[in-house]
Amino acid sequence: MTTVIHTAGLTKHYGRVHALDGLDLHVEHGQIHGFLGPNGAGKSTTIRVLLGLARKTGGEASVFGADPWRDAVDLHRRIAYIPGDVSVWPNITGGEAIDLMARLRGARRNDPAYRAEKERLSEAFQFDPRKKGRAYSKGNRQKVALIAALAVPADLYILDEPTSGLDPLMEVLFRDEITRLKETGATVLLSSHILSEVEHLCDRVSIIRAGRIVESGTLADLRHLTRTEVSFEGTDAGAAAGVPGAHDISVEEGRVRFTIDTDAVASALPTLGQREITGLRIAPASLEELFLRHYGDQLEAQE
Repeated sequence: MTTVIHTAGLTKHYGRVHALDGLDLHVEHGQIHGFLGPNGAGKSTTIRVLLGLARKTGGEASVFGADPWRDAVDLHRRIAYIPGDVSVWPNITGGEAIDLMARLRGARRNDPAYRAEKERLSEAFQFDPRKKGRAYSKGNRQKVALIAALAVPADLYILDEPTSGLDPLMEVLFRDEITRLKETGATVLLSSHILSEVEHLCDRVSIIRAGRIVESGTLADLRHLTRTEVSFEGTDAGAAAGVPGAHDISVEEGRVRFTIDTDAVASALPTLGQREITGLRIAPASLEELFLRHYGDQLEAQE
């Protein structure tokens, strides 16, 4: 596969603050790649470097094989960017703002294909393009950026908290649009705090901590790092005793629960079958568990 985004040992320092401290990120062509981490982990700094808005301190960074700082103008013709906090011009309409941003990426306002796509997206996202920018809520300002980015085809979409301010229905529509982009062969780097969104959409996931990638791979690759939860109906914890590989056996809300290493699930099933249990549920490790594996200590410290 062709590498679209490549960083190796990437650093970005602001004085004594090391926002990026040896970041290695690889995004291949046609992928939807999730980029996870809390505020301050380095996600937005990485995106600014990739867009040519910030100059790296050290290491390597390339987009489509080009230097994002030196070749920013050429690269921006191939990139669509959606920030998480959108400001719009207060005295022009949302439709005019969309047209302006689309023209910056080479679209013509009277092009039938662009007009049709703009109208389709405005209707889908229930957006009124006739209102002035000052009248828009946060969610509608976000829709301006979404429609402007999606209405003009791009090779790479860099999305930094793109559903910030959107209601759940609009989030579902956004997911449909991103799935459509993948079908056209586009590449997407999706930075999001919404773990279910990333889990639903992404082919691969990278988790960033303190300016470095600490885990990267497909969800199937990463799930072996956490345990699968197994539960069945009952109130006697002893019913799970002796199950090969069972950990943390407990009884909650009328169900016996335990965790087991994901690669040991198959070997435990015969034992469970012999005990004639009912209501068996097996839940694979979630992206939230993978995330908390690296950030759970911060939550404990705050508590």
